[in-house]
Amino acid sequence: MSNGPIIEVRDLRKIYRVGDVDVHALRGANLQVKRGEFLCVAGPSGSGKSTLFHVLGGLTSATSGTVLIEGRDLARISDAARTELRKQKVGFVFQKYNLLPTLTAADNIAIARHIAGCAGDPDAAFEEVLGLLDIRHRLHHKPSALSGGEQQRVAIARAIVNHPAILLADEPTGNLDSKNSAAVLSVLRDLNERLGQTILLITHDPTVASYAHRLVHMLDGQVVEG
Repeated sequence: MSNGPIIEVRDLRKIYRVGDVDVHALRGANLQVKRGEFLCVAGPSGSGKSTLFHVLGGLTSATSGTVLIEGRDLARISDAARTELRKQKVGFVFQKYNLLPTLTAADNIAIARHIAGCAGDPDAAFEEVLGLLDIRHRLHHKPSALSGGEQQRVAIARAIVNHPAILLADEPTGNLDSKNSAAVLSVLRDLNERLGQTILLITHDPTVASYAHRLVHMLDGQVVEG
């Protein structure tokens, strides 16, 4: 295992073409994240936070610059290798949960294992995660029977069932009330402290940011302070 940063971003740029206009979503962003760090990324809408996460997770490619994930340059590997890295190394949690409504919580989690090519039942470590998430007794319910906080905790379980090195959480408490937000954030902090899960979390909320080890800000496509 490398002693270097788990994520390294150098002069990252991303330009989207919208009609006849070039939109510069990232303008030379630089960032390093240590293994096992809990990092919050804050900034106003349009500052490039979600674009940064999409590039880090291999969901979109950068226009230029370098992204190293565990020392691997995303720009220098094939599309197939990038897809495999995303399945094995990165878990995503989104504000809107993105659970399949016709499936139970257990089946929503199982799909992530199937997509990653994992056979058999989750291991003992994941059983510990279910305990931290406090959803074991809700696994046979469909999303419509779960509270917002329970749905988000199922989404977290789905994101980490394959033990990704990195968990990217994009406003995971944005749709939750204060009680459920606190519960979800406590779970993320436990995953980080007890299991060493590296977490990057986007937020607009200073209370959410207080759960992290470190806070960085983005403005106009750049990381402007650490």
